[in-house]
Amino acid sequence: MSDQLILESEDSDEPSYIALGKRVAALRQVLGLSLRGLASASGLSASFLSQLENGRTDASVASLRKLAIALGVTPAQLLDDSNIHTRGVLRAQDRPTLPLSGAEKYVISIPPLRNLEVYAGRFDPGGDTGSDPYTHGNAQEIFLVTDGTVVLELGNERFSMSSDDSIEFLSSLPHRVVNESDSPASVLWINSPVTTENVPQQRRHVESVPEAP
Repeated sequence: MSDQLILESEDSDEPSYIALGKRVAALRQVLGLSLRGLASASGLSASFLSQLENGRTDASVASLRKLAIALGVTPAQLLDDSNIHTRGVLRAQDRPTLPLSGAEKYVISIPPLRNLEVYAGRFDPGGDTGSDPYTHGNAQEIFLVTDGTVVLELGNERFSMSSDDSIEFLSSLPHRVVNESDSPASVLWINSPVTTENVPQQRRHVESVPEAP
């Protein structure tokens, strides 16, 4: 049996691969990706993607899976035209995690990043972001405590911060977070513009596809 994806529209006479191309284009734009960028991420050619987005060709099952992985959605979501302006809800259990010392940092803004990056963190009593302060780029950074109490070490200063407290600074200034209280604490980091591309990929339940020979 051929691996060509046969799609039939239930609501119109328009071939469904045309609708698929429109959804691919919309999701690509949501991510701020160029055709070349999506081609690089998916392993498909820019010329094929251009033809697909413009309704001049259809996609094989293998191509569909590669596109879904590159766009951060499942193949089923890529075929669902109910919402093409978002990649959907990022479930808590699917968030990429950066393990810290007695703490965890969760990626909220999944790659590819555009104008900002957002992280959530949870600190057990005594947990911290590491023994040494760190820097990353020179972006505007907003640090917000959403629950509990933590200490933010910023340069040569220390700030005790409780729930709903926030502070803004440049990410080029050495900083470190530690929970010196007896209770867990939760925080948010928001950076703009993006300071790193080395962000773990979202744990989507999408089957990996081997490269075509």
